[in-house]
Amino acid sequence: MSDVSPAGHRSSFRRFLTAAVISSAGSSVTAVAMPILVVQLLDATPFEVGVVNAAQFIPYAVLGLVAGVYVDRWRRKPILVWASVGRAVVLGAVPLLWLAGLLHIWVLVIVLLLFGSFSVFGFAAMQSLLPRLIPRSQLVKANARLDQAEAAATTLGPTVGGALVGLLGAPVVIAVDAISYIIDAALNFGLDVDEPRSVSRSRNLMNEVREGLRLTYRHRTLNPLAISTHVWFLANGAALTVLSLFALRSLGFSAYTYGLLLTTFGVASLLGTSCAHALGTRIGSGRAVILARTVYPVTWLLVAFATDTGVGHVLIFAALGLQGLAAGAENANEMGYWQTLTPDELLGRVNAARRSVNRTMAALGAVIAGLLVGAIGERLTLLGVAVVFAVAAATLGFSPMRHPAREL
Repeated sequence: MSDVSPAGHRSSFRRFLTAAVISSAGSSVTAVAMPILVVQLLDATPFEVGVVNAAQFIPYAVLGLVAGVYVDRWRRKPILVWASVGRAVVLGAVPLLWLAGLLHIWVLVIVLLLFGSFSVFGFAAMQSLLPRLIPRSQLVKANARLDQAEAAATTLGPTVGGALVGLLGAPVVIAVDAISYIIDAALNFGLDVDEPRSVSRSRNLMNEVREGLRLTYRHRTLNPLAISTHVWFLANGAALTVLSLFALRSLGFSAYTYGLLLTTFGVASLLGTSCAHALGTRIGSGRAVILARTVYPVTWLLVAFATDTGVGHVLIFAALGLQGLAAGAENANEMGYWQTLTPDELLGRVNAARRSVNRTMAALGAVIAGLLVGAIGERLTLLGVAVVFAVAAATLGFSPMRHPAREL
């Protein structure tokens, strides 16, 4: 890739950034509405909550590796646009199905499987398009700006979402997210980006898949980073499943309070993203990621010990605040790290391969958590989640990433 002038692509990056903010704001509303819909309106069992949480991630296991090949073969902007249109249509079906009396748990699972299928292509294209909008030397800074914008959007979104759920009902509120994806598609359609069609020496699908897997899992630092992230997603998929059950049932949170809890995460994430670039510059991107990952086990230990008292509620809000700080500081450094070390012609495959396994692990974590909550209860499951987060941190902490001079 040519190192394009930042000024020449400043307008396109602003459009790209604005699109990300709007879709993130819509998604943060759905982050409140969906658990309310599943746990309260559809009265799902813990296992069904786990299956619903897993459904949007399962397509990554089925389509992820193939999607990466086609994101590298095709131009990425059209993929990004059509993926957003597809997600808008799928989410828009939720309120219609509800009004028709046809929305049941397993219907919702099918809807989320379709949503996840479009997301596989959308996220692979988004992460692979960014290095064509700005120079690679500015990728950590650009990812930090994206994270800041997303955190700002998700700070207000859950509070608004909680209020709207109380006013309009969860199924109708999900339509807000559908509208946000339409706007996202329109903005990205206007991106001015140089994307020559890829010319591949080989059109053998499996060979192209293997090229992406080879870089991901044979590189001395990308390999442990990938493994650690897979384990992190296993823990996080489980954590989010237990959190909705724990907060809405055991702690008796209302839709509005649950929205405030997610808003706390958003505020803290915004603070974390604000220092991500400086932290990565000061101690190195690898060490910044390692530092952030040591926070997650502590976070979920705090959640496990929260009780239905004033002190307990403060504890769970503090825990989500810590989670947000860590996530904000980590993500820009991790994404910049991957994008810097991955050749442009492999970006789609490497991003999709990694995300495919990540989301598969998240789906597995969600289902396992649903089963464990039914078998051993929420608190013991949360303690197990903390242990898995600790394994993810240790995997990276003992890798070459802790030595900046040996990172590459």
